[in-house]
Amino acid sequence: MAGPQPTHPSAVSGVFGEPFAEQVAFFRRKLGNLVPTRRWDDLQGAAHDQAFMVAGAMEADLLSDLASAVDKAIAEGRGIEDFRRDFNAIVARNGWTGWTGEGSVKGEAWRVRVIYRTNSYTSYSAGRFAQLKAGNYPFWVYRHGGSLEPRPAHLSWDGVALPPDHAFWTTHYPPSDWGCSCYAVGARTAAGVRRMGGDPDKRLPEGWNARDPKTGAPVGIGKGWDYAPGASVADAVNALARKIEQWPAPIGAAFGEEFQQQIAEPWSRWVSDTRAGTRHDPALLGTLRIADVEALTKLDQAPASAEIWFNPGLIKGPKFERHRRAGDALPDDVVENLPVLMRSPQAVLYDSKTGRLIYVLATNTAGRAPQLAIAVNYWRKVERSKVQSNFVRSAYQPDIVDVRRRVKAGDLIVLSGTVE
Repeated sequence: MAGPQPTHPSAVSGVFGEPFAEQVAFFRRKLGNLVPTRRWDDLQGAAHDQAFMVAGAMEADLLSDLASAVDKAIAEGRGIEDFRRDFNAIVARNGWTGWTGEGSVKGEAWRVRVIYRTNSYTSYSAGRFAQLKAGNYPFWVYRHGGSLEPRPAHLSWDGVALPPDHAFWTTHYPPSDWGCSCYAVGARTAAGVRRMGGDPDKRLPEGWNARDPKTGAPVGIGKGWDYAPGASVADAVNALARKIEQWPAPIGAAFGEEFQQQIAEPWSRWVSDTRAGTRHDPALLGTLRIADVEALTKLDQAPASAEIWFNPGLIKGPKFERHRRAGDALPDDVVENLPVLMRSPQAVLYDSKTGRLIYVLATNTAGRAPQLAIAVNYWRKVERSKVQSNFVRSAYQPDIVDVRRRVKAGDLIVLSGTVE
């Protein structure tokens, strides 16, 4: 069995539920190059990675307004109805006429949908391409988007796992046609391929790279779609994504819940490298849960951001050795699975004396309560500036009796779960 399947972002409300840094970075790279065009195919293939266009939009002010509306939809996770209102206002303000679809309700709805979906899907896929490349995954897995009217060719590629340098990805990296909602995910092992809904033994069908003489693209790929969105700018997108301002905590929390596996995958490498002494930087452990953000806000302790960082000194060095000698250090298997364990804690507590958030982990450690104490809105230095993030300040397993005593005394407030 493949196991639980990740929710495909296109099934979430809004553009893709919430934006992520690489998606926004990819689109914003294009805003400095607004290209007037008469037809949709005036720009071909990877040229779309470098420029923004809307077929028939020739005037600079019109293009600028349309680009701003699409950027708002992507960066703020707005739904198509919000974009439709912006589109109608832009058309009226700029006096744009003669565009395909104008003059009928169905035609105008179609045009709005094409602009919205095409930019949303390609920016999402380009951002994911940058993430997949940065993650150095041995396998990329093609997943069908689950559309109601599936394309047979796209279904035939569903679950195929191939190395990132396979020729398939050059032409078939999704989306592969107008309205295509297929996507790609990364995996490190055959077991990981199965967890992502793929089949490590599945082979590409015969003739997968045969060209359709009508379109010039491979069979099953739409005309002009035989390229990998974002491939030509992946390195630049990754660099830019690191410079985007931190998201507000609710957006970051939603991102963490939707993409927790992608966040967790680099963790095991970081743990291994830190223990080997080759890494000395903090690692992104995950994000606060939406419920935790809401609970902290009610306590007038609203977090500025959602990400949770973990210092190497908590698993190697003097502090860790003190806990190890005391017999209350986190076991190795708990450390290695922290990103997963923290998504479903046994309890979440609030320390009324320190203001820290306490995640009590659901493990089988008898008589102990493995926990993370997280300093909310902790100031840290990033390059030449300071930002507020959330940092794990201690990671150990005290006696569960002591935890219960502190709850009873009112020092620890139970926000969710139980320590009984």
